[in-house]
Amino acid sequence: MTEPPVIISEDQVSRLLHYGELVPRLKEALAKFSRRDEVAQPVRSSLPLQKVNGHMYLMPAYMENDGILSTKFVAVYAREKGSKLPAVQATVVLLDPESGSMKAVIEGNVITCMRTAAASAISAQLLMPDQAKVLAILGTGKQAQSHYSVFTEMFSFQEVRVWGHTKEGMDRFLSSINGPVTVCDSAETAVMGADVIVTATLSSEPVLLGHWVKPGAHVAAVGACMPDWREMDDVLMKEAVVYVDSREAAMVESGDIILSRVGQSFFSSSHCFSLSGLCAATSDSNFVCDVLVFQAEVFAELGEVISGGKPAMREKTTVFKSLGLGIEDAVSAKLVFDQWKSTTNQP
Repeated sequence: MTEPPVIISEDQVSRLLHYGELVPRLKEALAKFSRRDEVAQPVRSSLPLQKVNGHMYLMPAYMENDGILSTKFVAVYAREKGSKLPAVQATVVLLDPESGSMKAVIEGNVITCMRTAAASAISAQLLMPDQAKVLAILGTGKQAQSHYSVFTEMFSFQEVRVWGHTKEGMDRFLSSINGPVTVCDSAETAVMGADVIVTATLSSEPVLLGHWVKPGAHVAAVGACMPDWREMDDVLMKEAVVYVDSREAAMVESGDIILSRVGQSFFSSSHCFSLSGLCAATSDSNFVCDVLVFQAEVFAELGEVISGGKPAMREKTTVFKSLGLGIEDAVSAKLVFDQWKSTTNQP
């Protein structure tokens, strides 16, 4: 008879999951994902919840050689201001790959925050400039808090700055962290001169402008996970070398890439030319042309850099556009489950 699944609560996950064990496992998983030879993971699927103004997302993953099968259910809601209900609620189910039976049902909010922040920290390890001194965080929610935790644990910044939309959010952030932080009154003030910038907001319009960003800085962008949302403007997306966790996901889920307009060409049936040639080409009043608009180009997946297949362009301005992967949840859930077994003396 199949044993009932273990139920692991949020408090238990917080005690069992640590960045020291999580980061190296995520690096290995990201490399495997980019090689596409040991993992199976589709782009997340979405189910609209129109009556309650939300969406349910499904994120399955199978890591054959590691014997890990899991899926994460994430419910995301556009809550009214002042609502006491959570805007995001996640659950990860860990299964036995051979039988399909459930091994554990694990609260997923802590996993989501920690694996996202850990992936951002991995991007900073690979891409941030040498001797980075200033970290700026735009956002004050759970993701901002987890990013503060892992970045201050893994790196030695001389200053950490934070900016948020509201005083209430700033107060919650300050009460949740253990360590020094400089509170800024604008996003521009926070990022000016920063070596590493984290954007972790729920904004649908750009909050980070390219002309604010120090040349050679690294940006880890974890908000704007919808195709019609953006955190970064066209100037930044044009100037930066763009890395992602998944090319496939970025092209269907990332508004920062899908909506970016970093170049354009004009063409007719017999001509094709850049914007600089427009005046000469349109001297004929009967001339009709179409416009071809170019999106930001994805240079590499983070896993390709980890594996050595693509270079880390530390000397340039870089962006890591993170959307989150099912394999990150799978690895995290397996680690939590193994830690739970160890602490409870389970076989």
